[in-house]
Amino acid sequence: MIRQLNIRQIIEAREEALSPYAAKSKLSQGRVRQEEPCPLRTAFQRDRDRIIHCKSFRRLKHKTQVFIAPLGDHYVTRLTHTLEVSQIGRTISRALNLNEDLTEAICLGHDLGHTPFGHVGEEVLNELYPGGFRHNEQSLRIVDLLEKDGHGLNLTWEVRDGILNHSKVRVDILGEGGGEPHTLEGEVCKVADAVAYINHDIGDAIRAGIITEGDLPLSAITVLGNTHSQRINTMVSDIITTSRATAGYDIINEKPVINMSHEVLTAANVLRDFLFQRVYNLRSAMEQTEQAKEVTRFLYRYFNNNADQLPDEYRLYSNDTERRVVDYIAGMTDQYALRTAEELKKQVPPGLAI
Repeated sequence: MIRQLNIRQIIEAREEALSPYAAKSKLSQGRVRQEEPCPLRTAFQRDRDRIIHCKSFRRLKHKTQVFIAPLGDHYVTRLTHTLEVSQIGRTISRALNLNEDLTEAICLGHDLGHTPFGHVGEEVLNELYPGGFRHNEQSLRIVDLLEKDGHGLNLTWEVRDGILNHSKVRVDILGEGGGEPHTLEGEVCKVADAVAYINHDIGDAIRAGIITEGDLPLSAITVLGNTHSQRINTMVSDIITTSRATAGYDIINEKPVINMSHEVLTAANVLRDFLFQRVYNLRSAMEQTEQAKEVTRFLYRYFNNNADQLPDEYRLYSNDTERRVVDYIAGMTDQYALRTAEELKKQVPPGLAI
């Protein structure tokens, strides 16, 4: 009889060579429901695979990043954004000798709870739902409950913590004052998210004809670079260099901080502010954005007035009708939300307010 090798234990042994501040999979705080360990994969690798294979992950390919239901093939979607965040996060974690598998799992799961129509949909649900709506909290609700017919994915505490705490406040690209992850890998996801969106949103805005390369603030591109790849390389290299210098690598017994140098952070924030002024805020005057808001409001009102038309599975997730409606709408893709609203409006008698 051939003895089966426990590959997981071999990988766990390799993790002992990681930074003393890296999260070790065999020391995970565990899952809500205990499970037998996988003989091939560590706990964090298993989480990564569960996220990739779940339905919510697949739907990200048809969810807005910035431009609503774009027809062009090269616009960034929530899925391609997620893959870029994962790639950047893994690069940073590998260079800092952190747990690359944990970083990857957090990055892949961080935006599962995003609504259709991007932050426009999120803003409308937050305005309408009495409990408020934040996509990071919805991402956690998806992996904890909504996936697998109400059983959730049963992920490890570390991945769940990173997903919940990846959001940032608008003030700073590093998101100080937003969620505070309890692992360095979670902090890496948080900064990788910002590096990704700042750079690909510039590309999409240029593609859409809203701005040109020449419009980018000179003070920022002088520091970061003139091209997409130069800017990402500058920011990622700076994060690695600055974070290594804080501690843990050059100084003993002090925890490293995932950080940027003052010069690069200032330039990145200038670019971020430029995007808010010239791209994100411009959307409020665009016809597409107003349509997205109207569709989201219509769906919310309609299903609250016609809860019996919600898919059967959503009755399992909550006893509160508004909570069920929010779960359903948040899971929709852009095109599905548009099609659903169009079909339902045909059922509403003329002159009846919904």
